[in-house]
Amino acid sequence: MQQIKDAAFLYDSSLMVSDDAYEILVAGQPTGMVEVPIGWILDDYPYFGGNAGTLPSPELVLHIYQSEFDAAYEEGGLFVLTMHPHSSGHRSRAAALDQLIAHMRSRPDVWFATHEQVARYVSSQAGL
Repeated sequence: MQQIKDAAFLYDSSLMVSDDAYEILVAGQPTGMVEVPIGWILDDYPYFGGNAGTLPSPELVLHIYQSEFDAAYEEGGLFVLTMHPHSSGHRSRAAALDQLIAHMRSRPDVWFATHEQVARYVSSQAGL
């Protein structure tokens, strides 16, 4: 982690330890770097990757994603979806993604942002 800090990275997305973004500490000290966490439940590979995944139905995966989004929305939290073209780039899966986006857009005050935008927002709120 020190090498990432020394390289002046704004954010990291490898720790998978939280539902929401936060400042990374190294040896208990602030780094000025933000973790924009990802998680397996919002990654398409466990569902569609490998040997056809464990839950290949786009409708079932859509339900999981919508439920996770709804919970994050109710908490005013972060929803980071990880998608791979070889996993979710197929027609039925892309159609499910369209449905997810429509579901998300149906809610007021939803912000679609890049990791960089999220990290800059968290930094500004924390005074980093």
